[in-house]
Amino acid sequence: MKQLLFIAIIFTIISGSYIYIPSIANAETISKEETTTVATRKFAVDKKENVKASDESADITNNEKKLLARLVHAEAKGEPFAGKVAVADVVLNRLDDKQFPDTVESVIYEKNAFQPVQNGSIDKAADKESMEAVEEALNNGKENKELLYFYNPDTATSDWIFTRKVIKHIGNHAFSI
Repeated sequence: MKQLLFIAIIFTIISGSYIYIPSIANAETISKEETTTVATRKFAVDKKENVKASDESADITNNEKKLLARLVHAEAKGEPFAGKVAVADVVLNRLDDKQFPDTVESVIYEKNAFQPVQNGSIDKAADKESMEAVEEALNNGKENKELLYFYNPDTATSDWIFTRKVIKHIGNHAFSI
């Protein structure tokens, strides 16, 4: 098994792609930042610094948590706590979906993905409740695991977003797949 794992890691490093690793593989994350473990299905090899795999988990750095909290604050200010958690879950769910980038920063800054990036409100500090919502999303096992999009039906201007299947409404937001 160790030889197979070694070959798989070497292949992944050379090809720069993602592979699946059995959960019996024992790897650790070596990082200079504090991290929080969240559930995911990817095994990633960062050619520069670390290998991530252990019971199907990935790491979210403190900087990524702060960025996510700023997005939650900008997108869901005035919404109930459950809505803030669901906004954070949308970003985390996108990390596991092949049609989206695979880092928190890349998901958030993807072109036209989130209005606060376009209007600059993402640069404002997050409030305590938004930080708590991010922590809840990281620890809740993705309670809203199917959600990939959200919007305010009263203010959305994209016809495309209205074609998405709505799974739930929380506050002023519709959450969809």
